[in-house]
Amino acid sequence: MDVRRLRHFVAVAETLHFGRAAERLHMTQPPLSQSIMALERELSSPLFTRTKRNVALTPFGRQWLEPVRSALANLDALPETARRIRHGQTGRLNLAFVSTADYSLLPRLVQRFRGRYPDVELALSEATSDIQIAALLEREIHAGILIPPTHAALPGQLAYLRLLSEPLVAAVPEHWIEDGRLTLTAGRLSPAAVVGSPLIVFPRHVAPSFHDLVTNYYLDCGGPATIAQHAIQMQTIISLVSAGMGIALVPESLRHLARTGTRYIPLESRPPRLETGIAWRHDDASPLLNNLRSILAESAPAAK
Repeated sequence: MDVRRLRHFVAVAETLHFGRAAERLHMTQPPLSQSIMALERELSSPLFTRTKRNVALTPFGRQWLEPVRSALANLDALPETARRIRHGQTGRLNLAFVSTADYSLLPRLVQRFRGRYPDVELALSEATSDIQIAALLEREIHAGILIPPTHAALPGQLAYLRLLSEPLVAAVPEHWIEDGRLTLTAGRLSPAAVVGSPLIVFPRHVAPSFHDLVTNYYLDCGGPATIAQHAIQMQTIISLVSAGMGIALVPESLRHLARTGTRYIPLESRPPRLETGIAWRHDDASPLLNNLRSILAESAPAAK
């Protein structure tokens, strides 16, 4: 269907006068009349009733006017929509994150991104680092907030930016302190208390970097760790601590996860630090991803 004929129809419908409509369209009246008649033939239905004194919309023409206006408005918006897509101001950004980021980086990042790009759909999914790396390689997500591997480099297709390094603290059952099972030294948990406490931790195959960070700290304290339970969600780990199954070494930002029956205690011996960063594909030129990276670069250190 010829878009020009649709514009001709709207002009006549709004003026109900072929002469004034022709002036608005910067054309003469005969071609305008021919255009309307061609459109009516195409539709197999009259749009106007015409007399020597007036022009009126037919019932069909009245009903068809608003859909035509809507279609033309959408056409007119296409250049602006294209500009917004080019500048990453609309679309869908797929971002994965590890559970620990939910208590540190993620809330602030989401707030800043949505504040700056309110028309972008930010699709968030929680996933462990290994799943995120696979998803990045398969182009299922644009970026992933993850814990980088310590004993192997990220795949060569991926770029990485360090975002946060924070010490681990001990999440302990509160009643263990109250009944004397755990004794604090100047408000801190001693190496002996760490080693003497059963551990709740991520399975190694799910979070090898985090698992090794924790278990190596036990060895440094005179370990090894006695693992009481594995869990793959940080909320589950804290719930198990609250239930008295053991202690957990967690990022300091987990203090934001308040749970009845759990206390967060600093470690007396030099605590290990957990690094969190963001990874993306080198060849991903998405404007949406570039905008996310720009926001992160404003406060993050230089990329590795």
